[in-house]
Amino acid sequence: MAHYFEERPEADSRPGTVTLVLPDLHLRLETDSGVFSPERIDAGTRVLLETVPAPPAEGDLLDLGCGYGPIALTMASRAPGARVWAVDVNRRSVELCRRNAASARLDKVRSVHADEVPDDVRFRAIWSNPAIRIGKAALHAMLTRWLDRLTPDGSAYLVVQKHLGSDSLQRWLTEQGWPASRLASRSAYRVLRVDARPAPSPTPSPRPSAVRGSSGDQER
Repeated sequence: MAHYFEERPEADSRPGTVTLVLPDLHLRLETDSGVFSPERIDAGTRVLLETVPAPPAEGDLLDLGCGYGPIALTMASRAPGARVWAVDVNRRSVELCRRNAASARLDKVRSVHADEVPDDVRFRAIWSNPAIRIGKAALHAMLTRWLDRLTPDGSAYLVVQKHLGSDSLQRWLTEQGWPASRLASRSAYRVLRVDARPAPSPTPSPRPSAVRGSSGDQER
């Protein structure tokens, strides 16, 4: 677990497989050591996938911290007309997710390193089991980077354990201007819905001063 958010894990490769079973989906996924939850589908990921509403049918969607791909592949299966960006800093995870998407014939999944997403892409939805253990400052920086790329009508869904700070994270998101609410609570996990930050209100133009008569004197 200490290595899953590193770019190139030092753990020796130990390939394996896990099965993702949902009411609408059944996938067998390749895993390996040095990635997040390689031996089973993480409980938080399962809570997220069983509670989120259907993703937008079209546009760009994001799985932030994709691991070997259970969230990205579920998004792609539920929204076959959308393009799903599966993003991670862990190169081993990115490659596993790419292979799993190919095996599932989900060709609209784009599994890439976090720095390889084009700057102009905006997301109609973000689903994530974020890497809480990277530390609060790094977590906040990561969320700021990607939540600011939501479309104006976009929403993110984040699953966080209660004892790892889900309630304080919700408060921080709200304080930073992202409307955040609790969508679900199950098995010590919270699923937070986070909407795009409202656009700032335009500054009203100053009203021209009234002019009295022909003298040019301004009213007070």
